[in-house]
Order: sequence, then C-alpha cells, then structure tokens
Amino acid sequence: MIEIASNQDIPALVALINSAYRGEGSKQGWTTEADLIQGLRTDEDNLAEVINDPATTFLKYTNEEGQIIGCMRLQQQQDRLYLGMLTVSPALQAQGLGKKLLKAADELALAKNCRSIFMTVFSVRPELIAWYERHGYQKTGKVIPFKHNEKFEVVAQELEFFELEKMIG
Repeated sequence: MIEIASNQDIPALVALINSAYRGEGSKQGWTTEADLIQGLRTDEDNLAEVINDPATTFLKYTNEEGQIIGCMRLQQQQDRLYLGMLTVSPALQAQGLGKKLLKAADELALAKNCRSIFMTVFSVRPELIAWYERHGYQKTGKVIPFKHNEKFEVVAQELEFFELEKMIG
C-alpha cells in the first residue's frame, strides 16, 4: 500500500533509505551509491525536516505486514513536482515496486496540476538514468554540481547530477 508517511515513520524510513543507498548491504540492490559516497544518506533530523516541509508529500510503500519497503519525496515547486529519495529495499528491487512508486508520483502530479515531474540523478549512473528514461523521463540538459552534506557524507570523487524531467498530462 502506498500512503503518506508521518513523523512516526521516520526511524524506519531512515533505516530503509540508508540501507538502499549506502554501505555494504546496499550492494545487493542495483541503486546503491556505496562506491561513490560513504556515510549516511540521511538521518532522523534531516528526514523530519523533509517530511514536515509544507510543500512536500512523502510517500511510503508498505507490505502486507505493515513494513515500509519503499518511499519517495515529492516536493511541489511552482508547477513542477520534484521527485527525490526514491527508495526500494535492496532485497526487493527489480520486482516492480519502483514502477508503482513512479505511478503514484504521476497521480500526485496530476492531482496538484503540475506540468511535470523532475529529479536529479548522478551523471555516473547510466543504468539508473536509462531506467528513468524507460519510464518517460528525459535529460533536460541541465547539469548540477553535487554538494555533499559534510555532516555525514564522504565523497570518493567529484560528482554532478543530470536533471531529468517527465511531462505530465
């Protein structure tokens, strides 16, 4: 089930997001950033700030037992919806859960009368960019330098993002 996350979900969400992006455990999935960045992807304070942002809808994907197995951030920025922190448990990746989350993003964008959904993806992740392109996203040509969070991230190399966008409606 996909529904809006609350502050009580923060500890489980932090554990899920960090498990999917960073550390050795993330390498069992294909979306890991462990070889690019060491440290945490987020912490409870950072995620509380994101979830409590009035422009943000933070969705969680739960299984039949109520365990959070996926999530994403959707932040309205004028007539566009920013998609971030799209996360699926590494053990459950490549089973269609990410596609379901993208569909939920499309539905929210339509409900909020947004013309598009956009995101940033590391330029050195061609397989991830290709996955988003198969789901209707296109590179906009915009390249954004990565500014890591020195509070908990250590980068192995200079990184940059490509902006991807999907038109809605």
